[in-house]
Amino acid sequence: MIKVASYNMRKSIGTDRRRAPERTLGVLKEIDADIIALQEADRRFGTRAQVITAHLLDQHSNWQSVPLGMKAASMGWHGNALLIRKSAQIVDCEMIHLPALEPRGAVMADIRTGGGMYRIVGMHLDLSGLWRRRQAQAIMAHLTSSMRQYPTILMGDLNEWSATLGCLREFGRHYTIAETGPSFHATRPIARLDRIMVTKDLRITDCGVHHSSAARTASDHLPVWAMVEGA
Repeated sequence: MIKVASYNMRKSIGTDRRRAPERTLGVLKEIDADIIALQEADRRFGTRAQVITAHLLDQHSNWQSVPLGMKAASMGWHGNALLIRKSAQIVDCEMIHLPALEPRGAVMADIRTGGGMYRIVGMHLDLSGLWRRRQAQAIMAHLTSSMRQYPTILMGDLNEWSATLGCLREFGRHYTIAETGPSFHATRPIARLDRIMVTKDLRITDCGVHHSSAARTASDHLPVWAMVEGA
C-alpha cells in the first residue's frame, strides 16, 4: 500500500499573498505521502525556475524530484512536477503533450517502490470544458498506446466543477475516482477541483483532503490524498 497526494501549490503564494516555499514544504511533510503530484510548481515567467529549490528539497525532505524539466531551472513541465521517496526508483519518465489554446501538459513516470511498480500521471487541465475533455482523451490515449502497462494513478487539478460531466465523465469510464472531498477555495472549500484516479487493478482504501492550518494559508487549494493498494 502507498500514500499518494496531489497539490496545486500556486507557486507557493499563500492566501496571505506571501511566497513561502518553506511553508509549502511543511504542508507536504504533514501529508507525508510516498508520491506527490504538484501543480504550479515553477514560476510562470523568465527561466520558470522551480519554487521549492533543489537544495531545500534535498536538505529538508525525504523526496526526490522526477527529472522532467525542459528548462534547467525548472522542477516540472508546464508547472507539473512529481516527487517520490528517495528510496524509490525512477524507471522511466516523459511528458504528455496536450491539445490546448494556452500552454498545457501532463507528466508521467514509472516508479518502483517497496509496494511494486506504479505508473503516475500528474496534470493540470484547462479552464475550458471543451479543452478539458480533449485533454482527458489525449491522456488516456497516450496511456493506452504505451507498450508497457502498469497499475496507474492519475492526479491533479482538473478544474472540473461538475462531479459527473465533462472530463470526469471521460475519466470515469476507465478509472476509479477517489471521493476525496472539496479542496477549493482553501479558506472555504466548496469545489472538488483536485482529483486522484486509479486503474481498476488498484483499490482506494482511504482518501481525503488535508485540512491543516498551514494548508489553509499556503495555497488557494488544499492538498488531496489517498491510500492505494492492489485490487
